[in-house]
Amino acid sequence: MRAIVVHRYGGPEELKFEEYRDPAPGAGEIRVRTAATSINPIDLMRRSGAAKDFAPVTFPAILGVDLSGTVVDIGPGVKDFSVGDHVLGMADQTYAELCVVPASKLIKIPAGLDVVEAAALPLVTTAGHQLISQGTDVRPGQRVLVTGAVGNVGRSAVFTSKERGAFVIAGVRKNQMEEARALGAKEVVALDDDQAIADLPELDAVADAVDGETAQKLIGKVRAGGVFASVLGPPQNAKDFGAVKVVPVFAQADATVLRHMVQAVKTGRLTIPIGQKLPLREAAKGHAAVAKGAAGKFLLLSGPLS
Repeated sequence: MRAIVVHRYGGPEELKFEEYRDPAPGAGEIRVRTAATSINPIDLMRRSGAAKDFAPVTFPAILGVDLSGTVVDIGPGVKDFSVGDHVLGMADQTYAELCVVPASKLIKIPAGLDVVEAAALPLVTTAGHQLISQGTDVRPGQRVLVTGAVGNVGRSAVFTSKERGAFVIAGVRKNQMEEARALGAKEVVALDDDQAIADLPELDAVADAVDGETAQKLIGKVRAGGVFASVLGPPQNAKDFGAVKVVPVFAQADATVLRHMVQAVKTGRLTIPIGQKLPLREAAKGHAAVAKGAAGKFLLLSGPLS
């Protein structure tokens, strides 16, 4: 098979399109012919070495978490899947034409959902859901602020908070206010406006997807006994707010959660915008664009265009 292979830490130029051995499914595993994968920030961090303290890379390596494609082989003990099924899920080494995945991490792509565009969904929708369900655990009527609300994890967190009956505040930059209003949050606030942050009421929870100075400012708005949950780790000043529960959230594959979030996308209740579709061989171009802050999910397509 052909894959994007990394031989050392570095910039996008370290993503090499080359031949790699075909993976074989073991017990409980499925081999998938990849239709597409997507670029996530963790991919850039693993490629550069920024994540080596908690997600080291053993070289040569294939990166990637998101996967959509077609089942081509099934290992012993697998039930409920057949060769030819279109599937999606979180996996390892997805920047490749073939990928082996535990069957427990995959779901079937529902009819009507584009097989390629489905690759945008697994990590960000699961992370956004778990940021709320496992991180903040907000209850009906509680006031939660979601940072980076127009980002893909943020959109998923806003959706999940609304489902749980929370009073949702979408936190974005000033130039994103109009876009954020379409998310259906109760309020929208500009987080690059210190006065707007100062004017915030006391919060039951913050669901954070941006970190940095914004997170350091917002933890001070959480009530005593409230929760600051983040997919990016605790803010640097967390120790100054001992009465606030700080919860790190690391997305874990969950087929039940993914199935629920994919259904929300299919029915139009949740939108994960697609930024660009590139052939797999152009992964370096995609990484460079994402690093510069390009909007929407960047998909890497296998098959004839790869």
